[in-house]
Amino acid sequence: MNRLFLDPQKPLSTCSSDTCRECPVHNRLQCHFGGRDLVRFLLIALPPFVLGGIGIARYGGWLLVPWIAVCLGYFLLVEIRVMCSHCPHYAEPDTRALQCWANYGAPKYWAYRPGPMSRIEKMVFFGGLVLIAGYPAVFLLAGSQWLLLALFAATVAVMGTLMARTMCSHCMNFACPLNRVDRPTRELFFARNPVVARAWEGKGSG
Repeated sequence: MNRLFLDPQKPLSTCSSDTCRECPVHNRLQCHFGGRDLVRFLLIALPPFVLGGIGIARYGGWLLVPWIAVCLGYFLLVEIRVMCSHCPHYAEPDTRALQCWANYGAPKYWAYRPGPMSRIEKMVFFGGLVLIAGYPAVFLLAGSQWLLLALFAATVAVMGTLMARTMCSHCMNFACPLNRVDRPTRELFFARNPVVARAWEGKGSG
């Protein structure tokens, strides 16, 4: 039977434990996700995209096409390669697509690559985010859509704040530059995930 999300009672494939019971990071790090996590993420992330899209469409409807193409290319291909492929969740052998809260359904074209992101990968990661957020901002400014611009900026700020506090602070993808998991929790995770730990040896853990 195919699951929409990973079995919450089954340890990740990178984990050396046979059970998730009495896991020392259970309440500090989120290894499994569900529909509620996905809905929460969408409620946080979608507002700036909706507002940005409205602003672009009001300036010129055809201008939405390249923005949508960039968003799809980035979130379904580029981000998966440079950031998501470093995540232990990506290592699950029985799924062809990600089942996490942020990139649910994105295809796993590449092999799992444990360890930190390279400097170039970080540049590509942030460059894509700047492009995606900057594109609608340009047309909001050019069209003097001040109210939409203010709302867009506010929702981007709220998205960043809420994700940092509620999601990035519990995410097991330590390679992500936005990860906010503290060092003691990372060490506990490494102790139960030797494949991940070896990939981080001598490279720092945050």
